[in-house]
Amino acid sequence: MPEVIFAGPEGRIEGRYQKGKGEHPPVALILHPHPLFGGTMNNRVCYELYNLFARKGFSALRFNFRGVGRSQGEYDQGQGELADAATALDYLQQLNPNAPFAWVAGFSFGAWIGMQLLMRRPEIAGFISVSAPANLYDFSFLAPCPSSGVVIHGELDKVCPPEETRVMVERTRTQKGRKIEFEVVPGADHFFESKMDELIAASEAYLDRRLAHDEPEGPYHE
Repeated sequence: MPEVIFAGPEGRIEGRYQKGKGEHPPVALILHPHPLFGGTMNNRVCYELYNLFARKGFSALRFNFRGVGRSQGEYDQGQGELADAATALDYLQQLNPNAPFAWVAGFSFGAWIGMQLLMRRPEIAGFISVSAPANLYDFSFLAPCPSSGVVIHGELDKVCPPEETRVMVERTRTQKGRKIEFEVVPGADHFFESKMDELIAASEAYLDRRLAHDEPEGPYHE
């Protein structure tokens, strides 16, 4: 997993990149949790999701938001971090100019950023959002959500209660032929510390189901 440095809105951004398999692999961007609460691209959830996409043949990129690790700048309440994510996706696509589609995966704060990104980028065909903090951030911008995806939550999440995220998913309208699934992992907390295998198994099962269909939008596409 080679280290990469690329230009961001506030200076350099530090990342890790894995080239995908085949001539024109799809791309996947992985977004880490809150920068002010210890979130980095080396968070275990992000690391495992990055490896999952790499195993599935994607060109995968995880990176540190501004002000984290060797990425320059300062925390910017989510607005700057969304700009960082958009720049990272641009960089990933420059490395893979013929990528047929993109996915985004995010954990906690990164899930919030990722779901904002997919509203702006039609090439994002799918998403995996882990511990989406519906009690902390407004997700009403998903109006309607243009991509199918899965929201995975821990049953015992004390940071973001699963019921609030379930309600957010149920209330979110989607474009025709798109569907957001909601899955609860029994016994898991916000960080999936003792349930990492279960989280990745659920993510992989969803990804496999989607990739089995010719249309990148998946089985829900009409």
